[in-house]
This record gives sequence, structure tokens and C-alpha cells, in this order.
Amino acid sequence: MNSYNTLAPGQWASGIKPANRSIANFLAFALLPLSGFATDIYLPSLPGMAADLGVSAVQVQFTITIFLLSYGLSQLFIGSILDSYGRYQSGLASLVVFTLSSIVAATAHSIEMIYAMRVVQGITVGFVVAGKRAFFVDLYTGDKLKNYLGLFSIIWSTGPIIAPFVGGYLQSLYGWRANFWFLAVLGGALGVAEYFFSGETLPQRTPFRVKRVLNIYKEMLTHLPFVLGIGLLGLSYAMVMVANMTAPFIIEHHLQFDAVTTGYSSLILGLAWMIGGFISKGVIKVPFFRKLAINITLQAVLVIAMIVATRLYDNIFVLVGFAFAVHVGAGFTFNNYMTFSMTRFPQNAGIASGLTGGITFLLVSAFSYGIINLLPAQDGVHLGLSYAILSILVIIVVYLSKRTTRSTH
Repeated sequence: MNSYNTLAPGQWASGIKPANRSIANFLAFALLPLSGFATDIYLPSLPGMAADLGVSAVQVQFTITIFLLSYGLSQLFIGSILDSYGRYQSGLASLVVFTLSSIVAATAHSIEMIYAMRVVQGITVGFVVAGKRAFFVDLYTGDKLKNYLGLFSIIWSTGPIIAPFVGGYLQSLYGWRANFWFLAVLGGALGVAEYFFSGETLPQRTPFRVKRVLNIYKEMLTHLPFVLGIGLLGLSYAMVMVANMTAPFIIEHHLQFDAVTTGYSSLILGLAWMIGGFISKGVIKVPFFRKLAINITLQAVLVIAMIVATRLYDNIFVLVGFAFAVHVGAGFTFNNYMTFSMTRFPQNAGIASGLTGGITFLLVSAFSYGIINLLPAQDGVHLGLSYAILSILVIIVVYLSKRTTRSTH
């Protein structure tokens, strides 16, 4: 692989062969949903894992939280490494380690070993996804870059759509361990494809100097619109994660359906997130805060209606129907603020990508785990109340974001 230091943004890196340009783009998009696959593939298996390992629902739910924590924390530091040493080799090594950790998790017989492997998976997926988010900022500018960034949450949502659907069948046919074997095969296949078809994209390597890196972090973390934008990413995805962590127990224990039904329900909710992203792209020319105000108002009304409806009609159709509508709104907000956050600091795309992903998932893990402990996975009313808490916070942060952002995009 050739090294370089002066490639301008918008040009193709010498590390990618011209004949492989389209494949490299495809692989970059294909790797974005890896975090969703690693999180969601075994959602339908949570009750089965708890029973097989002899642990509580909260203990097995913590395997998701610990992944989100390690994924988020690692990205706070990954960005500076990617900007100094490149995206390609670190991503390739991470895919190898991710594959091996999935094999260990698939053969583990204790929840503690699974916790350890989930930490490893969180860090390795952090390297891969942060690098691929920066990939597009390295290579594109202007409207083309915004178009690619606008596709991020849509492409990423294929993970939450497909993963639990596949996981439901794997759980039904082979048990929860099959989900981790699936992740091992997926990581290995993507790693082989990366080795043969992708390459380095970093346009200019920046020396890793602690003082310089800390100054960049300070600049970003004191830029209030950037920080509030990340806060909204975390709150929006926390709505999805609360549903992901509680719905399997509500559907399989409270409503007495099987894991396959959980998988189908998760697929439907994943489609909602994707639809929210498509709507966001469709109204890209509508003033930024006007469309957000309409969206969060509708979302708040739907949450209130969900709480009332699930008290009166305790069934899966009401539960999934209202959750679908809420997730469309969450996907809409997330897609708008992903583009907003990722375009703030193009000159330090790796650090911006790492901070965006890192803080987002730290917030997701904190909000989701805190809420499921406050409102355990019992029924649709509890899920509706969880949405209500997050909706109130979204409204407050959007208001603050509008006050602190001069540009209306």
C-alpha cells in the first residue's frame, strides 16, 4: 500500500486502485451497519440467553449496554489515531479481532466472558465505523458529501432492520450462539473484501502530538451547536435502543409470542428508522428548524396517544404500530443532525467522526440503561413512558440548538 501526505479532499487516495473505486465505496457503506448488526442480531435471543446462562434479564441486557459504552468511549480517542496513522490498516486489524471475539462469545459459558468480548467488539467496531464515516469526508466535498452523509442513517439502519429478523430465525432454529457465529462470518467476509478492494483515504497525516490533539478536542467540545447536535443524535437513537432492549421481553413474556415474532417486530421498527431518513432527505430544502419543530411536535403527540392506547388495548398491533410512528420521527431527527455534526469540522474528519459517534453512543447507553432500570420491560405503557421522557429532552435540546445556531442551513 502506498503512503501519501498531500492528497487534496475530493481526490481518490493512491491506496485504492482506480478499478476498485466503486467497490471501495460499496464496502464503506457495507461496514457502516456493523455496529447495528453487533447490537441487534441477538435481540430476539435475550430471553433465551438469560435462561440458558442462568442470569437475570438486566444482566443479559447489560451485554448491549457494555458494547455501547466501549463503542462510545473508544471513539473519543479513535479519531485522533485515525487522523494521524490512517483509516485502512487499523480498520482491517479491527475486523480480524472482531471476528475472533465473536467466535469466543459464541463458545462462552459465562456472562462475564461475553461481557469481555462485547468490550472488545465495541472497540473494534468503533475503529471500523469511525474510519468509514471519515472515508467520505476524506474523498468528497460540497453537495456530493452532504448527499453521502445524508445516506448514513439510511444505510446504517439496514443493520437494525435485517439483524434482529435474521436473529429471530437463528434463535428459533439453532439458539442464541448462532448469532455470534453469524457475526464471526460477517466480520471475516468483510475483512477479506477490505483487504483486496479498499485502501487508505487519509489526505494528509497529522503528527500525533498530545497538545495539538487536546486543542482540537477543546475547539470541538466548546462549539455548542456541535455538542447539542450530538446530544440530539444520542436522544434520538436512545428511543430505538430502549425499544430494542425491552420489546423482546414485552413480546415474548408479557404478550406470549415467540422469538421469530420479535424478529419481525424489530424489522418493522428498523424500517421506520429508515423511512425517517428518507423523509429527511426528501425535505432537505425545507428550513432546518422548521421541519424539526414539526417533527418533534408530531412525535410528542404520538407518544401521548401511545400511552393512552396501550392502557386500553394491550396487544402487539398497538405496541408496534405506535412504536413504528415514534421511530420514524427519531430517524428523521437523527438523519438531520448526523449531517449537521459531521460537516462542522471537515479538516479533522477523523476526530469529528470519533467524537460524534463516541458521545452519541455514550449518551445512548446512559439514557437507555437508566430508563430500562427506571421503567422495566413490562408492557406498552412503560415503553410509552420511556418515549415520553426522551421526547421531552429532545424538545428542550432542539430549542437550545436553535438558540445557539446562527445558520439555518
